[in-house]
Amino acid sequence: MQLSPIARALEAALSASCPGDAPLGVAVSGGGDSVALLLALAGRRVHAVTVDHGLRPEATAEARFVAETCARLGLPHETLRWRGWDGQGNLQDAARRARYRLIADWAAGQGIGRVALGHTRDDQAETVLMRLARGAGVDGLSAMAPERDALGVTWLRPFLGLSRADLRAFLTERGQGWIEDPSNEDARFDRVQARRALATLAPLGITAEGLAATAARMGSVRAALEAATLAAAQHVAREDRGDVVLARAGLDALQDEIARRLLVAALCWVASSDYPPRAEALAETLAALDSAPRATLHGCLIAREADGLRIAREPAAVAGTVAQADALWDGRWRLDGPRGPGLEIRALGEAGLGDCPDWRATGLPRASLLASPGIWQGKRLVAAPLAGLSKGWQARLTTTLSQRIISH
Repeated sequence: MQLSPIARALEAALSASCPGDAPLGVAVSGGGDSVALLLALAGRRVHAVTVDHGLRPEATAEARFVAETCARLGLPHETLRWRGWDGQGNLQDAARRARYRLIADWAAGQGIGRVALGHTRDDQAETVLMRLARGAGVDGLSAMAPERDALGVTWLRPFLGLSRADLRAFLTERGQGWIEDPSNEDARFDRVQARRALATLAPLGITAEGLAATAARMGSVRAALEAATLAAAQHVAREDRGDVVLARAGLDALQDEIARRLLVAALCWVASSDYPPRAEALAETLAALDSAPRATLHGCLIAREADGLRIAREPAAVAGTVAQADALWDGRWRLDGPRGPGLEIRALGEAGLGDCPDWRATGLPRASLLASPGIWQGKRLVAAPLAGLSKGWQARLTTTLSQRIISH
């Protein structure tokens, strides 16, 4: 069958973004963008997933619509449900973060390393506009990347060069329906306001195409800054069993922006945080360290050492963090060893460190060890690999500082 011009454009975008025949996940909400992505991917090794956030009564019907569409296309589909909203904080942000984590866990269980998302050029432009309103710098204005590694998954956005209208034209051409989310017209949400502002700004020449082009240029600048930060880290930073040690003389010799990026990357890596600390808070903390021996920021403990700074996890930040013995702890630690019933991972803390007579021989500061992972069975410490009590267990990091520098 000869493809139409719009179908050829979608196929070219998919070929460039999703090469190879490895299994590919695709997130489908039922809206026009994600349904177009699903339809364009039909015929490949695709597994579809829908997240029902449970926030609207229509959500269940939308998930059912996606399941029925996948069944007609002969594609496997699964619906994931989130019921974690506690009414606190930013609803859209909480739902977005939960959605990514649910999909990442699902992909890991399916042996899928890549997940495609249906974001378009319009989404990119709206994101740039929202971040302009918040005074964003280079990172914020580079907006969404075509490819990004996070949560153990490579997230692909093959349609960032195509418009929302392009995708709906493709669906109409194929006779495929979709569901319009009523929240897309709810002016309480920033994205809806940005969408309406774009229509108002169009006569001034501020268009989705122009803003997306700005994001692409900023993305190139960001990549150059990340490369410079990575090069600096190789000379200035040292990983020490989950901590980051920065040579003060080397750090002081860096250009301000590169030094800031390195510090932020270290803080985010140690804290397993998706978001950086506020610039004002970082500046205040560094100023305090000119006279104080230590300070806390972003869930981290920053301590002055003889010739540098040590950034470690703040013990209080992980005091209540618990995971099953075979699960990821605090976003980056896995513990391998002899499994048994009732085992879980918790921070060592004062009680645990007291059961590790050889902890001083490890060379890690006491504060770092208090926040390190241990294997517990009830109130009994079974093993603390970083504190000299291995008992056949090993602690390993699942990410590196270098990956954190270049992954966001």
